[in-house]
Amino acid sequence: MNWTDERVELLKKLWAAGLSASQIAGELGGITRNAVIGKVHRLGLSGRAKTVSSAAPRPRKPRAPSHPASMFRVQGNTALQPSRLPDLDIEPFIQPEVRPMLEPVSCERVTIMDLREAMCRWPLGDPGSEEFRFCGSRSNSASSYCGYHAQLAYQPASDRRRRTAAA
Repeated sequence: MNWTDERVELLKKLWAAGLSASQIAGELGGITRNAVIGKVHRLGLSGRAKTVSSAAPRPRKPRAPSHPASMFRVQGNTALQPSRLPDLDIEPFIQPEVRPMLEPVSCERVTIMDLREAMCRWPLGDPGSEEFRFCGSRSNSASSYCGYHAQLAYQPASDRRRRTAAA
């Protein structure tokens, strides 16, 4: 595609009229949008007048602070001025429900080879040592642990919900 004088004049006229590079490429035919943009820049035509709507600044929406600590930030010549902290809505600490602990059972301390289906699988000691054993006491049918170790391992759903709601 050659840029003839007629095509360059048509390009200048369409560019001044405010057409986009894609629209100009369609009008000229046989040319791409990027070819139009390149020719416009080589000719120095890139400074088009903006419409009134695009030249006017848009009003910005107020933004919430990105971090709660930014509410306390002090800048400039008031940095050392004492200020009153804002009142925060802080809920009182809720004491968790205290359940009576079961008495620890006497563990039979079995190896993995001696561990059976109805035995507690609570690990005792360092797995890398020779003395490593499992509890081996009678386990509940619904758990892998005896009553004492199940109480250590599992927490009631109500405690989990309370902790999640406070966070």
